[in-house]
This record gives sequence, structure tokens and C-alpha cells, in this order.
Amino acid sequence: MKFKLKLKNIPKYISYFSELRQYKRMAGAENISMRDLYPILNERTSTTSFDTHYFYQDIWAFRKVFESGVKTHVDVGSKVDYVGFLSAITQVTFIDIRPLVTDLAGLESKPGSILEMPYLNDSVSSLSCLHVAEHIGLGRYGDPLDPLGTVKACKELQRILASGGNLYFALPIGRPRACFNAHRIHSPDQILEYFSDLKLIEFSFVNDKGHFLQNVEPGIGRDAKYGCGLFQFTK
Repeated sequence: MKFKLKLKNIPKYISYFSELRQYKRMAGAENISMRDLYPILNERTSTTSFDTHYFYQDIWAFRKVFESGVKTHVDVGSKVDYVGFLSAITQVTFIDIRPLVTDLAGLESKPGSILEMPYLNDSVSSLSCLHVAEHIGLGRYGDPLDPLGTVKACKELQRILASGGNLYFALPIGRPRACFNAHRIHSPDQILEYFSDLKLIEFSFVNDKGHFLQNVEPGIGRDAKYGCGLFQFTK
């Protein structure tokens, strides 16, 4: 039985137990033990909710990799659902300081730091890193504290990207600031500077209202509070 009692939830709990009593009186109802109660109180919404940053960025990057037709792809620390889906269309190597232990065909996981990738210069032709670099150096995931963590992560991704290869990169975009120890927000200009040796192919953007704007000018993200910038770079 899991309860997180908050004052705003009291009416919902009253409704919950009323429905429980009603359900238990119905023909065919199971014998429900108190220890098996599992109140879910906040999912009666008018529309299906979703995290706009991760939803759009993962679809955006997946389509890019699919359309490229690459045989192998390297991802650094992105959401594991995205990495798993990628394994259905290409051979994926997942790099993270916390290795991903799975039995999924087409997916190899290697322990490694985004600050010291286990790849030679100019050796990775298809590379993604989505909603990761903004955390580096803040200690959230057990990594060392470093105010230049994001800068160094970008330089390392730039180092291993092969000539003619593609990097799919995403992180929070808007007015620059650090929200310790969760993440940093960068301006689009900062990211273009961090990847100064690469060529920008596309910038897409999830704005503060959760709308996905594809292939727009990077400057559109400068005044956002917490948008998501999607960058496709090549070398």
C-alpha cells in the first residue's frame, strides 16, 4: 500500500475509497487486500501528458539515424528507451559512467565518461548525446564537480566525430544559468561556440510552451526560460 498524503489530494483519496467500496460490491470483484492498495490519483487528465523535451528530441534523433542508414551508431548517456529503439534499426554502442545492463540484441554497453571517450580522434561516424551534457560537472550522477563540464563534454564529442559524420545533440536552451545540481541552461550561441569546429546542419527547438519547431534559426531560443535545442552537426 503506497500513500503520499498531501492536503490537495485529500478529496482524491475520498473519491478513491468511495470507488474502492463500490468496486468491491460488484459481481466478480477480486478479494482486495489492504496491502495491495495502490492509489493512482493524478492520471484522469483531459489529454495524454508527456515530457515534451524527451518526446520530441528522441523522435527527432531516431528519424535522423534511421534516414541516414548507418550500420553502427554510438550514443552517450541518452535516455535508455531511445537507445533501445535504436537497436532495432542499427548496431548501437551505449557509453555511460553507469553501464546499461541488458540482454537486448543489437545493443552493446560500455562504461565510459563523456569527458574521456574510449574512441580515437575522428573515429565515430554516427553519434548522439541527448539531454546529457548539461549535467556534466554538477555531481548529479556521481561525476566530479567541474564548472567547465559541459564545455569539456562538447569538445570531447567534437574530437571523436569522424569527418563527414553526424552528431545529434540536445540540451536545455534559453537564458544561461546553472541550476545546481540538476542542470545548466545554455544559449544557442554558447553551443555553437563549443562546437566551433563543426558545421551546423539543422537546429530545431522545443519552446517553453512545449511546441516543436523544426529547422529554425538558433536565435529563436535565446530568450527561452527552459527550451530544448536540437542540433545536428557534421565535421
